[in-house]
Amino acid sequence: MSILKPFWLQKACSACCNGQVTLSKVVNSVWLSKQQTGVVQQTPLDSASSVGRRCIHHTRRHDFQPKKVLLLRKVTRYEYEKAQDPDISDAELKERLISKGSNYDGLLQRHDEYFRSIDEIQESLIKHHMEYELIRRFDFDRDLIKWADMILTAGGDGTFLMAASKVTNGNKPVVGINTDPMRSEGHLCLPKQYSYNVDLALQKILDDKFQWLWRQRIRIALAGRSPSDYEPFDLLQQQLDFPEYRYWEHVREHEIHNIDQENVSPLRKEVLPVLALNEVFMGESLSSRMSFYEVCFDDGPVSKQKSSGITVCTGTGSTSWFFNINHISQDSVSQVLKIAQEHGACGSACLDDDHLLNRVREEFNTSLVFNPVCPQMAYSVRDPVSYGIYQVASPKGFCSKVEVRSRMWDAWVVVDGSLSYRFNDGAIAELSVHREDALRCISLLEDDQ
Repeated sequence: MSILKPFWLQKACSACCNGQVTLSKVVNSVWLSKQQTGVVQQTPLDSASSVGRRCIHHTRRHDFQPKKVLLLRKVTRYEYEKAQDPDISDAELKERLISKGSNYDGLLQRHDEYFRSIDEIQESLIKHHMEYELIRRFDFDRDLIKWADMILTAGGDGTFLMAASKVTNGNKPVVGINTDPMRSEGHLCLPKQYSYNVDLALQKILDDKFQWLWRQRIRIALAGRSPSDYEPFDLLQQQLDFPEYRYWEHVREHEIHNIDQENVSPLRKEVLPVLALNEVFMGESLSSRMSFYEVCFDDGPVSKQKSSGITVCTGTGSTSWFFNINHISQDSVSQVLKIAQEHGACGSACLDDDHLLNRVREEFNTSLVFNPVCPQMAYSVRDPVSYGIYQVASPKGFCSKVEVRSRMWDAWVVVDGSLSYRFNDGAIAELSVHREDALRCISLLEDDQ
């Protein structure tokens, strides 16, 4: 049974989408009103997610006729393996992959299938008289973005995210084609039926049979002391350049303890030139090492925390890492209800009702997801440590602003699992959402819409 009635949801969504108030104010109002009426109160996370799922605001344009398209392709696993050792023959590569338990034939087959998809997309662009540039991720720069009318990504969500991070304004629509719909969900791409019919997708765009979908993104302002703090590191490129990169933290340990103090300046805040569409992670590079930081949500009190790092996501990212951190299983629901039964708060019939257990699980997990267009962020503290002064009152929740001060020595701010920035002791990261940063995407209309 839903705790918030439709009246409250409709009122909240209307105010949020019309720009009358911020979502956080709406949620707080709903939460307080329900508390005053004596109804079991819902957490701010649940309230915001309920509002977010209703908060859909699309606008239409009728003059979008793209003539120049930037077609961004991914690096296939076959290409990646070849790049590790460019001089290796296919026979040697096959032997190496087999020794690691990988399927060389399957890898090569998917490589060939991917480039057949690329050929089909190019043919469709030519058919619709669109000029295009086919590029790899390493060649994707702002001059090409400026040249294009539309960015078309060929791959999955990873390729889409990489493109989105560098498109920093709402003037360039980004459209994703899922080139492997049998093996990839492609949540950010067009529906899977268009993977097999790119012609139809392009025709619908030209015929104005679509709606704009504005996905909110996270702006990151980083305050560091060293110029290198603002230099991005591409995680894939790092792996290509340094095959033994997993030992790099030991090199960093030596470097950090030998910094020339003359090159260290007072904190200087700088807005990073990339925006996060899914999430931002802040924590130690080595997952087994404790992350130590001070955090403040929505200009509230500062708290010292130790954990495995903190993630902050958008509505788009709420179905990804954030969801996987916080979702619960049916077994967990059963264990909680069993404890409630021992305290006389739950009947024994609950534990035997698989339908009820599954419904509770689904309702909780659904509450974690909120709409991509709503200007809110959701945070999650991973594996929080609670003892003494280190207390995490709410390991997950909603906010409009996050400020984190690092107390770590080999930490990073990671944007959408791709680009990373140094985030060591004393550095400050400020995360916020601004409507003008929203990514322009396309939602195709079906024939009955």
